[in-house]
Amino acid sequence: MKRIIISALMVLSFSLHAQPGEEDGAIHDELRQVIATVAGAINSGEYDKMLPVMSDNLRATPITQEFISGKEAIKPYFESWFGPDKFLKKLNISFNADAVTELSADKTWGIAYGSGLEKYQLSDGRTYDFPTRWTAVVAPEEGKWKIRAIHIGTNFTDNPLLNETTAALHGMMYGAGGLVIGLLAGIFLFRRKCAGKPETATDKK
Repeated sequence: MKRIIISALMVLSFSLHAQPGEEDGAIHDELRQVIATVAGAINSGEYDKMLPVMSDNLRATPITQEFISGKEAIKPYFESWFGPDKFLKKLNISFNADAVTELSADKTWGIAYGSGLEKYQLSDGRTYDFPTRWTAVVAPEEGKWKIRAIHIGTNFTDNPLLNETTAALHGMMYGAGGLVIGLLAGIFLFRRKCAGKPETATDKK
């Protein structure tokens, strides 16, 4: 009888510990879908599709470091930057979480973070890839987990545009240096030519 009671307690203990884990697993699956929804909406240019997973009181800072207040400001932000008639034609974005979302003990909020990549296509056909880091705060609203805040940043001391600009400046410096050397060489040769020129009869008078 004692053995049966102990076994029953062990089963009960296992069940109590398993339930939160199963609940967390369902939450993490839902949060993965939230991130996938955001990426899919941005990549397709159908920005409205991400609104259901965004909090009404969203606070967001994208890679441009502009501030987005409220989910209704999301679509205007993207449409101001991207489109067939804009300099930036298209954006493809990806989010890769470093770990599962850190949930609060009462499951009322969580923190997600990781790396990402933003691929920009310009109207002239050029493309630029920007590695990013991101952090998001998520919370359940009306029975669904949503993004309450998100910040995306990149290393502005090491990115494709800066590297291209630096290379162009170096090229200009080398080009300017070549012109200066060529000019000095021309002046030197001209002086040598003048110095070695024989005197004329007029000079001897």
